[in-house]
Amino acid sequence: MDSYRRFTRSTTERRIAGVCGGIAKYINVDPIVVRILFLIALLFGCLGFWAYLIIWIAAPEDNRLDR
Repeated sequence: MDSYRRFTRSTTERRIAGVCGGIAKYINVDPIVVRILFLIALLFGCLGFWAYLIIWIAAPEDNRLDR
């Protein structure tokens, strides 16, 4: 019985790397909300860019779990 959820980058809700789509799916919100939050973080400092980059590198795509 799998009682935990695993964070993955989305392959369906993707614009660049699927990071925002994966976060939105994980917390069950619209991907636009997450994209706007990342944009605000990017505009008010570099944190948005570095967070996106680290998640892009570290998180697997959701289709890679099936292999």
